[in-house]
Amino acid sequence: MRTRALIAVLLALAVTTLTGCAQSVDPIERLGKKAAQRVRPLSQGPGSPGSPGGTGRPGRSGQEPLPPVVDRVPTRDKVVFLTYDDGAERDPRFIDLVRERRLPISVFLTDSVVGPGYGHFARLRSVGATLQNHTLDHAALRGLPYAGQRAEICGQQDKLHARFGVRPRLFRPPYGTYDTTTLRAAADCGITAVVLWRAALGPAGLTYPHGAPGLRPGDIVALDPDESTGPSLRERTTALLRVLRERGLTVGRLEDYL
Repeated sequence: MRTRALIAVLLALAVTTLTGCAQSVDPIERLGKKAAQRVRPLSQGPGSPGSPGGTGRPGRSGQEPLPPVVDRVPTRDKVVFLTYDDGAERDPRFIDLVRERRLPISVFLTDSVVGPGYGHFARLRSVGATLQNHTLDHAALRGLPYAGQRAEICGQQDKLHARFGVRPRLFRPPYGTYDTTTLRAAADCGITAVVLWRAALGPAGLTYPHGAPGLRPGDIVALDPDESTGPSLRERTTALLRVLRERGLTVGRLEDYL
């Protein structure tokens, strides 16, 4: 009898212990479930920091992120980037130079300046130049309303697409002036980078509007297309290539770095 009674007591204690354990676990489990319900995963949408293919730049309420503004490209490659504006230069000898030297130049075109000269730039493109956006009418954009800036940028996107079948990714604002509205309009027109310049080559030689004088790897150089005075664009480009060679620099394709 005493043995059966002892077994009964032990069984009762075991049931009590198990019940107590269950009661002590349940509140924790419930707390864990409530905490889990309050947790939300971090946004991993396009452009979110840490998202696949994200740029790390904050988006604009689901719209395209604002494009960066660059006058040079951080790189260890010993390259600089040659860019040409407006489309006023139409010397066939310049096409020959680009072909002979295999120069990967970028040309920023303004529709009202190019006028009937798009055939020249089709030939320039065929020998390796890339064509980018410089607005329809070369208007100073800073301070203009969004609709006007968007019309200038998207309008030239449409022109270049109609003539060449491409929509440029790069944009240069006329005179190098812009504001936040410019960046917003550019993004909405499919632009991924706004390109300025650290050095400029005009008839009088190289000038440096931003930073210390002297070409460095990654610098973007703007070449003035005005041939009304001084050497031709071909001659100025040839002279610049000699300077680059002396400094151990070559010409890179800007589109490969942006």
